[in-house]
Amino acid sequence: MEWQKRNAPTVLLGVALLASAVLISVLCWELTFFQDSWAFLLDRQGYSPDVFLAPHNEHIVVLPVAITKLLLEVFGMTSGLPEMFAMTLTLLVSGALLFFYVRRRLGPWPALMAAVLLLFLGSAWPILLWPFENEFTGAVMGGLGMLLMLDRDDRRGDAWACLLLVVSIGFGSLGLAFIVAAFVDVFLKRGSRGWGRVYVAVVPLLFYAAWYLGWGHDSETHLTLHNMLMSPQYVFDGFASAVGSLAGLSSVPVNSPGQPDWGRPLLIGLIGLAIFVKWRRPGISPGFWPVAAAGVTYWTLAAFNFIPGREAAQSRYVYAGALFVLLIAAELLRGVKFSARALWIGGALTAVMVAPNLAQMWDGANWLKEQSVLTRSDTAAIDIASRTVEPSLVLVPEIAGTSSLFIVEAGRYLEAVDDYGSPAYSPEELAAAPAVGRHWADVVLARALPLSTETRLGAYDRGAAAGENCVSLPAGSSTPTSELRLAPGLTTIELAPGPQAGFKLRRFATEEYPVVTEGAPGDSATTLRIPRDKASQPWYLHVEASQRALVCR
Repeated sequence: MEWQKRNAPTVLLGVALLASAVLISVLCWELTFFQDSWAFLLDRQGYSPDVFLAPHNEHIVVLPVAITKLLLEVFGMTSGLPEMFAMTLTLLVSGALLFFYVRRRLGPWPALMAAVLLLFLGSAWPILLWPFENEFTGAVMGGLGMLLMLDRDDRRGDAWACLLLVVSIGFGSLGLAFIVAAFVDVFLKRGSRGWGRVYVAVVPLLFYAAWYLGWGHDSETHLTLHNMLMSPQYVFDGFASAVGSLAGLSSVPVNSPGQPDWGRPLLIGLIGLAIFVKWRRPGISPGFWPVAAAGVTYWTLAAFNFIPGREAAQSRYVYAGALFVLLIAAELLRGVKFSARALWIGGALTAVMVAPNLAQMWDGANWLKEQSVLTRSDTAAIDIASRTVEPSLVLVPEIAGTSSLFIVEAGRYLEAVDDYGSPAYSPEELAAAPAVGRHWADVVLARALPLSTETRLGAYDRGAAAGENCVSLPAGSSTPTSELRLAPGLTTIELAPGPQAGFKLRRFATEEYPVVTEGAPGDSATTLRIPRDKASQPWYLHVEASQRALVCR
């Protein structure tokens, strides 16, 4: 019985890790590549140094690119699940490392609560559900490992800390915050351990400096005097958004800007409580300063690079911010012995805080599923039209129905498909896809094939009659015969004198006509050209005309 009590938190940590892995797998099972992931898939071809060292949005991404290329070579590009599993691994390792870090300071039960809060932080749903964000989770994993190794206070621990810090900065610029933490640790222990261990922070910093001088300096920067002057407010809002998210009180909508409305008063209250507690119990753990410096550095660097869309309350920034809040709290409470009653209350509060986070995680997953439907549908259209599509065609929002595919250029996409396979729907799967996907697939197809019309004025043949290949449509657009099935090739639409007529088409869509042409005036003949492609599904033409029309296929 005593063994069970002593090891119960560790066993429950294993349960939490398993539950997190299962939840992420269920929510991500239908997802495919999203937004910036395409930059790695399409823009990082080959194995030159530039492929790995070129910055992405001014950030170092050496290890994320390496992981993407490894997964492409092993599993291809037909599914996003391999990168999801790799991402989940970094999340689980980070949760376990946080448990070990907090356990050394507060004991196993508070450590379990901290790990659960991080593992199920649904307010940070992009980090939990979008594999591209391993630039955050990988950096956190390396940074937490570094902090644990520094706890050893020996040479072997320092060597491992240096290596893990290189891993952290290799994942992303978030590693800079942990480099600052390492410098602070070296400074604080200079009296007992000397300056010889400064290499722990210097080696990773030199690695980053070499990258910056060689590649990073060419990237766009958003550092301005305004951002620097506003950084204190940004840092405060950053910590506030993290506190509010941990408490389950984030009011930031999915994929929308927001403010830490609940987080600000919570943070002010927590700061006041910490001051009161330290007034009653003076003294701050030396371990507080490295993690506090790391948290401030993280939000300050984000403040310096602020542009609209990078607000402190953005969901993708919350994960690392929440981690630093938990680390700071563990250091401020270090050595406190919690009663059984306090632990029960803490456990109940943890459950209450996790519940709304799970709801936000669910909402984020549903939004990503909608994006995946559009991604698989729009890329299916490119696959179908691969024989004729212009390589320079880009899936911009007005074509694709989403802004998440602006990186996808048809030529580079098809080159990647030739090498690694396609993540898109097959024509049969597209025909059964949700309506929004079929709608935008028709729009993309019309541009990718492309469909084209050529109108000749005064070309209506009054003596023409319906026949084997021609259908006469009576005036008006409400008759059932106004929709005609078309095959690839040329179709002529002759209009009797009258007002402007409209021509609309659909293919995979039903009960709507997503493709709208320029139409044609009365007394004209319009030739509609439909190139042949890789799908067998027919097109359907809908003529909206108040005069007689003759359609010859």
